[in-house]
This record gives sequence, C-alpha cells and structure tokens, in this order.
Amino acid sequence: MSPSKRSALMSRIRGKDTGPEMIVRRLVHCLGYRYRLHHKKLPGTPDLVFTKRKKALFVHGCFWHRHEGCKNAVMPKTRPEFWREKFHRNVERDRVAVKDLDKLGWEVLVVWECETKDLDELGRKLCSFLG
Repeated sequence: MSPSKRSALMSRIRGKDTGPEMIVRRLVHCLGYRYRLHHKKLPGTPDLVFTKRKKALFVHGCFWHRHEGCKNAVMPKTRPEFWREKFHRNVERDRVAVKDLDKLGWEVLVVWECETKDLDELGRKLCSFLG
C-alpha cells in the first residue's frame, strides 16, 4: 500500500463514536441506563460515564489497545518498531487511566471490540457491572 493511500486510510479512523462504541451505547440505553459521554474531567476520558453510580466504561478496539489473545490484535508487517512503541504507549495510557480512576473511587469496565459481536453476553456483562 502506498504511503498516501495508507495516510488516507488512517485519517478515517475515529477516536469517538466508533462502531463498537455505538453498539455499546445503544445496548446500555435499551437496558434503561443513562450516561454521559466522554467526560473530559475524568482520567482517560471514559467513553460512557455513570456519574451517580461512579462507574466508567471504556470501549477499546482490539487492534489499537492490544486485546491479548484476540485475533484482531495483529502486528502490522511494515515498520514493526514504530507500531510496537505506539501500541505500548496506548496500553500504558489505558493502564494509568484505569489506575487513576480507581484511586478516585470509580469502578471501571473495559468492553473490547470483539465482545460487541455477542449482544446477549455483552448485555449480561453490562447489567452485572451496572447493577
């Protein structure tokens, strides 16, 4: 793939309102829960925040956040050192955000992109987390 094509492809990747995030948001709403989006005052800017419950939810892409053991967390063949460092920074930033939220007394759940394929199981997981 040429650098210009790759650049065009990568520029289309969003950080908010992703497909997996929209699936989780719709499901949480259908389950009767209300939430705030991308609360900037909290560490890591969680995707969904349930302020009264002090619970935060992140929806992570398996590729970008390195879901261990997932078939979607492949390593690109080109520029492996660049990708290794980028993925390491992503994982470390995620770890620090969860740790900081925990210190503030927040409960955190990470939903992986691959988990959005089974809505029944995801619904049970969300209900268990949200109470």
